[in-house]
Amino acid sequence: MIKLVSKNILLAATLASIGVAAQAQTPGVDMKGTVGYVIDQRGVVAKSGTGLCWRTGYWTPAMAIAECDPDLAKKEEAPKAAPAAAPAPAPAPAPKPAAKKVTLAADALFDFDKAVLRAEGKAKLDKLAADIKGIKLEVIIAVGHADRIGKDAYNQKLSERRAAAVKDYLVGKGVEANRVYSEGKGEKQPVTGDKCGKSVVKSKKLIECLQPDRRVEIEVIGTQN
Repeated sequence: MIKLVSKNILLAATLASIGVAAQAQTPGVDMKGTVGYVIDQRGVVAKSGTGLCWRTGYWTPAMAIAECDPDLAKKEEAPKAAPAAAPAPAPAPAPKPAAKKVTLAADALFDFDKAVLRAEGKAKLDKLAADIKGIKLEVIIAVGHADRIGKDAYNQKLSERRAAAVKDYLVGKGVEANRVYSEGKGEKQPVTGDKCGKSVVKSKKLIECLQPDRRVEIEVIGTQN
């Protein structure tokens, strides 16, 4: 009986000498400060002469530590978290749309007051057809324009025929027909402004002055390959 009392006194004195903060960092002590093993004044687990640890009456399997109960400690270890999956690679940026706008003087494509392509006009369109092979084509828009000489209705039809001639030629060069849109604006969108006066009487001087209004605007839209 005396031996048992001595051990209890030693245990009580040991427990009283350890602060809660120190207990939380000591092997065999849970987060509430409950001590599972007898701890000496150095704050380490006390062991018998044969190297065995002494459990307190508060000990539970959850308090098992490797140096005292290696088999139990191994079972009570929380499973290691699976390594975080590597982040998915960022998606490749979408290709930026490429737009190319070419304005060709109608006189370079057609004779005056005509809608039949000239050799010079075909050469320019050949170069354009070669250039667009470097992109993924979405659409080609060909817009014909005319000067103010002549009647509005006539100029409208002339601008449409010229735009259609450009479309037909490009389709003949392998461009899909549904990728080419053509329209005529007649004399509605002149670029000469008041530069040539207000006369509508056909003359060599006026024809030369209004030349910039006789044009075909070709816009190519697609994405770079």
